[in-house]
Amino acid sequence: MAFETFQRQRARPSDDPYVTIQRKGVISLNLSAFEALESPETVELLYDRGERLVGIRKVDPSVEHAYIVRGLGGRTTTTWLISGTAFTKFYGIDTEAAKRWKARIEEGPMLVVDLKEPGTEVVGNRGRKRLEGATSPVT
Repeated sequence: MAFETFQRQRARPSDDPYVTIQRKGVISLNLSAFEALESPETVELLYDRGERLVGIRKVDPSVEHAYIVRGLGGRTTTTWLISGTAFTKFYGIDTEAAKRWKARIEEGPMLVVDLKEPGTEVVGNRGRKRLEGATSPVT
């Protein structure tokens, strides 16, 4: 037998800011998006109904409507989460499937996501197994 060693290649973090609206409304930021917002402790969420634009802007933690930005995975995190469930429900933003958009940076700084764009559907490992009807390989 001629076995080969599989050498997993990790995806390189993107230099572009990306925002994902996950199922149920959690909003995630990649490292570039987090840094574009000047590494915020808290943000405010904005919405332009006419243009279907989501805005995310750094605010002081004392602001009453501030949302906490928390890192996922400890000290070396490259993903940050914002609990946006109430926001997405209030504005009727579709969260049936997780979708990722490349965000643009505007003055403030503010990240802007254009929901008129289709976005890229994101399926994690658990979602892939469910979609494929996979079962555990252990017998």
